[in-house]
Amino acid sequence: MLILGQMVKNYSEGPAVQWTDPNRPSTWKKYKSGMCDGCWAACCTLPVEVSAYDLMRLELITEDEAASSLKKVAKRLMKEGIVQSFHPPRQLFILEQRFGRDCIFLGEDRLCTVYEARPEVCRKFPKIGPRPGHCPVNPRSKGSKKTHEKV
Repeated sequence: MLILGQMVKNYSEGPAVQWTDPNRPSTWKKYKSGMCDGCWAACCTLPVEVSAYDLMRLELITEDEAASSLKKVAKRLMKEGIVQSFHPPRQLFILEQRFGRDCIFLGEDRLCTVYEARPEVCRKFPKIGPRPGHCPVNPRSKGSKKTHEKV
């Protein structure tokens, strides 16, 4: 049984890899260019805060909707299963997560299905986030490779 945080052998039988726990930023690795290649998209298991502007870029709401009532927008998007909550003082929404974990825009191949329109927080990660400059990187299974870098 694999326990996150223990030393394990990578699927390719390469050197031992220290796994991180996305829910424990203290286990995250210092970000280096290229870390996204070969990762299973652990950052896409974190809660994603989005603004009305992000929702417009994703074509989930119109400019008129954003200008009127964000509470009504939140109610509609919660009913549609797109957001799980709305924080009125900060005017931020939290995207829904599939299976209580993955971002709703994470594809079966563990790549972002809305990469060009992705939310601002995703564009800036890991420069911002629970532990700025660090990443919850974890290796993917043998033979799979991520094709776009998130930073």
